[in-house]
Amino acid sequence: MLPEAMVALATAGGTAVVQAAGTEAWGALRQHVAGWFGRGDAAREAGELERLDGTASHLAAAEAGDAGGAAQAERVRIRQEALWQARFEGLLESLSGDERVDAAEELRSLLEDRPASRPSAGDGGLAVGGDVHLKADHGSVAAGVIHGGAHIGPPPPPAPSQG
Repeated sequence: MLPEAMVALATAGGTAVVQAAGTEAWGALRQHVAGWFGRGDAAREAGELERLDGTASHLAAAEAGDAGGAAQAERVRIRQEALWQARFEGLLESLSGDERVDAAEELRSLLEDRPASRPSAGDGGLAVGGDVHLKADHGSVAAGVIHGGAHIGPPPPPAPSQG
């Protein structure tokens, strides 16, 4: 059984894989994760690249709505995170003491250095890497993103039935 810190590291690994899939960070993370799992074995690394590509395909299909809506897409993300967490845990458990410590440190470094930790947003979105404080005063409008415009002016008069 793995120590709690290594389980947390494996969980972070699973989350990182799912979060990076389909982003600009995917190519680099995909390569690093495959290398980490391959441990110097080119055939094993190639197999991991295929698994990672499969994950990206499943996630893309779920996001496109091919898998049955937002709830189903979330289930796919959760399942993929759990699958990758289990894979990370499995490899860490298979290693001897010193190898395990070295592999955990490599994984920690890989996760800390990943570009996916930077926020990104699609067209018309707002990406924020920290806190956002929006404030409206003196009849103004405050918003991160407005689709369809905004109108500032006096409210319409009440309907006659409202008195």
